[in-house]
Amino acid sequence: MRQLPSRVRRGLVVVAVAVFLVGGITWLYRTSPLAHPPPGCTVTLAPVDDPGGVQSYSMTPEQADSAATIAGVGSKLGMPSHAVTVAIATALQESGLRNLPNGDRDSLGLFQQRPSQGWGTEAQIADPVYATTAFYRRLHQQPNWTSLEVTQAAQLVQRSAAPEAYARWEPQARATAAALTGEDDATLSCHDLKLGAPADYLVTVAKRELGSAALSGPQPAGRGRARANWLVAHAARLAIDRVTVDGNTWTAESGEWARTGPPDGLLSLHQLIPPT
Repeated sequence: MRQLPSRVRRGLVVVAVAVFLVGGITWLYRTSPLAHPPPGCTVTLAPVDDPGGVQSYSMTPEQADSAATIAGVGSKLGMPSHAVTVAIATALQESGLRNLPNGDRDSLGLFQQRPSQGWGTEAQIADPVYATTAFYRRLHQQPNWTSLEVTQAAQLVQRSAAPEAYARWEPQARATAAALTGEDDATLSCHDLKLGAPADYLVTVAKRELGSAALSGPQPAGRGRARANWLVAHAARLAIDRVTVDGNTWTAESGEWARTGPPDGLLSLHQLIPPT
């Protein structure tokens, strides 16, 4: 058999090595964490009267889940959007919107409430629904709280040693509250969720937080948007992979909202793995 010239053989070796290296790098990328973005959620506020005023904030699914609980309980109690903004800003400052098991001295939970200060027992405060309800009730007791700035209202409830700290969270809290109370210029979406079996029963969560499990069928526009965003924010915990409201659909696969039909005033959802 005729042998290839040494120059050609060297060239083939170089090509083979290059192919091997490219293949190896591609495999490493596909199997590395960089190829699989971490789960996350985004709140977007796009005021219709200010095209250049779009605001976008990122959060973890855990934070979105907590924000949905805060907004849902506020809705059940009849609290206005301003109250939800105050509560979310407070939780962002106190716990990073996480249900912490501990904190300074005997503080714990979303709002770092203290049993020794009359907020309830440790077990009660560790329940986000109880803690949020307690926060709203104490907020409602404050004189003229509806006309106060977010940081002032939060401080009346929390009595923090850093009373101005809540102000830094106001823009994010306001955008998040807008999405979760159903304002038409705000949305909440979650992406790259790892959905498994539901951690909680959807009907139970809805009744505790919203006071109702009516999560499908005709909805008033604002309530439909609020409940749709509430469902998306709870998607990781409740294994929800699709939500449609008024002709707009979010899917866990795409991680985005898209127009899928004409406006019809209907709300629907689908759970990837229904609870047993």
